[in-house]
Amino acid sequence: MSESLALPARGRVGVMLPRDLPVGDVLPFARRAEELGFDQVWVVEDLGWRGGVAQAATVLATTTNLTVGIGIMPAGARNVGFAAMELATLAQLHPGRLIAGVGHGMPGWMRQAGSWPASPLTLIKEYARALRLLIAGEPGPANGRYVRCEGVVLTEIPDTVPPVVLGVRGPKSQEAAGEVADGLLLAEPAAPAYITASLRNLGASASPREIVVYDAAAVDDDEEAALARVRAVLESVGEPEWAAHIAPLSFAEELRTHRAASPDAGHFARTMPAAWVRELSIAGTPAQVRAAIDARHAAGATSVVLAPAGPDTLAALNSLARALPDRH
Repeated sequence: MSESLALPARGRVGVMLPRDLPVGDVLPFARRAEELGFDQVWVVEDLGWRGGVAQAATVLATTTNLTVGIGIMPAGARNVGFAAMELATLAQLHPGRLIAGVGHGMPGWMRQAGSWPASPLTLIKEYARALRLLIAGEPGPANGRYVRCEGVVLTEIPDTVPPVVLGVRGPKSQEAAGEVADGLLLAEPAAPAYITASLRNLGASASPREIVVYDAAAVDDDEEAALARVRAVLESVGEPEWAAHIAPLSFAEELRTHRAASPDAGHFARTMPAAWVRELSIAGTPAQVRAAIDARHAAGATSVVLAPAGPDTLAALNSLARALPDRH
């Protein structure tokens, strides 16, 4: 049985591989991220785009030292035994370089695919518990309401077990992460106040925790130009799905009022006060972006993942690297 767990590294900075990146740019993006000194590349799995496991395998194979995160694999999309085999294989082939994110998935997409359960919380708790046991070489737990893998044992297991983090928003789901996972993945926007609130939901635990946070990001010598690039990414912030992200912020009620008064999402984002944009993203001059990254680490994030904003993704990646800590 494998007993070594990849421990969280404090103060890491990663970058998100955009889901709509042209296929010819995927590997150059990953290699360039490593050259620039990013610690991690995170791949996304959104219905109709690219598969998370396939992307992670390819990025791991084409780079040398990067940690690759999958953010996220919807629990309802894959049988847990076979998902564990995929992740264990990646962790065997690329020791200590994988973080596995699991979540509910977007309800609309999951319903469209026929994979939305009556109790998403029950499913994700059963799934994460079983996944972690299987990857570590332990027998699958007793069959539950949704997850059935009792007695399943993987023969090929990694020496270093990859962390399994839950990409979830709500308090009950985050509390579940404290019970059955190795940490949290917080989707954008992940302002420091939201990180703090999420950690309270996670609960106290003696075991190491990965706290990975996403944020739309842009770096420019002209702060206003950087803020302009992330505004389009913030159009959905006023929608109900993002309520948990907004509630801990000092301007939460004003934001809700502003969204209700806006004729459309584009107007909402374009007319958002600059102070809100700064809080809801990581954007500005290199020094301002570095300070925003530091603030998220100070709030408890172990990894801050920058989602490049702007029309030229490779150029945005190069710009974001200007804000990496001096240790790089």
